[in-house]
Amino acid sequence: MGIILLTALSVFACEPEWASLAQELGGDKVTPFAATTAMQDPHQVEARPSLIARMRNADLVVCSGAELELGWLPLLLTQSGNDRVQPGAPGYLEASQYVVRLEVPRAVDRSMGDVHPGGNPHVHTDPRNIARIAAALAQRMAALDAANAATYAERAAAFDKRWREATARWQQQAAPLKGLPVLVHHKYYSYLLNWLGMREVGSLEPRPGLPPSTAHLAGLVEHMKQSPAKLILYSSYNDARAAEFLSQRTGIPKVMLPATVGGSERAKDLFGYFDDIVARLGAAP
Repeated sequence: MGIILLTALSVFACEPEWASLAQELGGDKVTPFAATTAMQDPHQVEARPSLIARMRNADLVVCSGAELELGWLPLLLTQSGNDRVQPGAPGYLEASQYVVRLEVPRAVDRSMGDVHPGGNPHVHTDPRNIARIAAALAQRMAALDAANAATYAERAAAFDKRWREATARWQQQAAPLKGLPVLVHHKYYSYLLNWLGMREVGSLEPRPGLPPSTAHLAGLVEHMKQSPAKLILYSSYNDARAAEFLSQRTGIPKVMLPATVGGSERAKDLFGYFDDIVARLGAAP
């Protein structure tokens, strides 16, 4: 499985969080590329020729999995012709395979909207998941680039120490949020809410993946009169108009959270990402 690379390990990350994690673990031994940004819906991505070219030259592909990239990743893999990174090959890693997935449905049909049979794919919004995935990713990078295995192991150990200290700090800072009822635009932050003990009491989407409708939002306005949420959460790639509409009519504050690394000025890396999320939640009225 181990090979000798004459250049840096080329990592194709489907989402920015995995590119950031690869950089943390590999330093100058890796060249990470993120196929998407925090301002894009990762469900809806065009399989552009430029992405196919990047995939063709990749040594390792890291994606969220759980069918998040179902609409575009298979085409990239097929068109790239890169045997090293096909599913089942050492150069292919799905992050969601290394954590306990939430919201796994017992059955799926089209009336349910964009429900993922493998569970919620947005695993990166819980820092405890990041720690587990980091360990798996470092091992895979070391196996693919045996000459630098010691470097990956050292950087992984250092990252794990810093990450666990930061996670404890974030958890302490966010302790007052436990039990807080919130509305979400999309089930993007389910792992975050689970980690912090917050409660989702409704979604702006009538069904997962379907845009908020006037009728559904009007129903939420009435529901909030009986059982109000404290915050309305939406991500950096969501259209803010639905959250604004609901906030104006209910008086519930809306809070934009970065979807991933790059989703705000502060979220320049994974540490900044969670620093910013915890700060934004804590600063909300």
